[in-house]
Amino acid sequence: MANGERAGDFDVVCCSLEAWDEVWRRNQFLVRELLGLRRRMRLLFVQPPSDALWSALHARPIGETGVRLVPRYERVATLTPRKWLPRGAFRGVDDRLGRVVLSHALRMDLVNPVLWVNDSGYAGLAESCGWPAVYDVTDDWTLAKRSEREARRQEANDRRMLVSAREVVVCSPALAASRGAGRSVTVIPNGVDVDHFRRERARPGDLPCDLPVLYCGTLAEDRIDVELCAELAETLPDGVRLVFVGPNACSRETTRRLTYAGAVFLGARPYQDIPAYMQHAKLLVVPHLVTPFTESLDPIKAREILAVGKLAISTPVAGFRDVGWPVETVNRQGFVPAVLRALAGQSVPGPGRSDMDDSASWGARGRAFLDVLETAANSRSR
Repeated sequence: MANGERAGDFDVVCCSLEAWDEVWRRNQFLVRELLGLRRRMRLLFVQPPSDALWSALHARPIGETGVRLVPRYERVATLTPRKWLPRGAFRGVDDRLGRVVLSHALRMDLVNPVLWVNDSGYAGLAESCGWPAVYDVTDDWTLAKRSEREARRQEANDRRMLVSAREVVVCSPALAASRGAGRSVTVIPNGVDVDHFRRERARPGDLPCDLPVLYCGTLAEDRIDVELCAELAETLPDGVRLVFVGPNACSRETTRRLTYAGAVFLGARPYQDIPAYMQHAKLLVVPHLVTPFTESLDPIKAREILAVGKLAISTPVAGFRDVGWPVETVNRQGFVPAVLRALAGQSVPGPGRSDMDDSASWGARGRAFLDVLETAANSRSR
């Protein structure tokens, strides 16, 4: 065998919906665990493409493309393909992106590659590359609010992946029901680094007031209830502010609306700093929409809140409504009153959660995901 590989060795090409950056998400946690379990594994992490036309139209610099090594993870390389034209103007965009990924993977001389598909836009690559594919479904984008054309594209690619993938992984019961209706799937929920969130941290210097009511996570209009957030920001008493920590994917109009209401946007913060913001908040809030799309999710922040042990008020959304203290779930109409009661000390949290064991850790999730990758790799001969 070339390069000294052993029988059973394989490398991974991960087509991700999100970039590799300091705001860690499911894919990065799983990659970290996979590298620890497989000391010879290399991984090509394909990031969302750089959109050349969009950048030009908005007078933004065109992002870097090509392969880059990841600091501290020398066996991981990121690839950012470039998308020159919108899909509406050129129907072959996704196939071209797939060819770019295949070309770079071949140049890297990867060993027995397994394709890990998080972005179903790479369905064509999964069908044509000859590598066994694992389809990792973390959000039901077929239910999200999109244009009619984009919705058709999502639905078609999802169907193709369910047919071509050797293995399918889902993270939530709703996804297990929808994707498991016609084939077998493996449920691997999200996890948490409990010690990371329980270790005491100093108060961040940029928390804007003595009593921050904190939402921590990516802001997106298909997840957060914008009008509920505005009502909350406008209703909070003097000295209390609604603070958002996380990437802001909302429109400028929504950002202005919430800022005018009194909310504060701190922006994205590195994963290593997130526990400090959660620990020093007066109260955590999860003002999520309750929709078929949010029902498909398994929010990472739910387990992080349990690990921190800070009182949180949430709408009755998947991942939160059944966990119990320190999370109090209330309907939309009762959300703002529940926050005000909690701030007044009228909501008394329980003793916190001491029942979080290794079964909910990212280590356990990584071992389960490696089992699926190995099953796909071993199916190669068939």
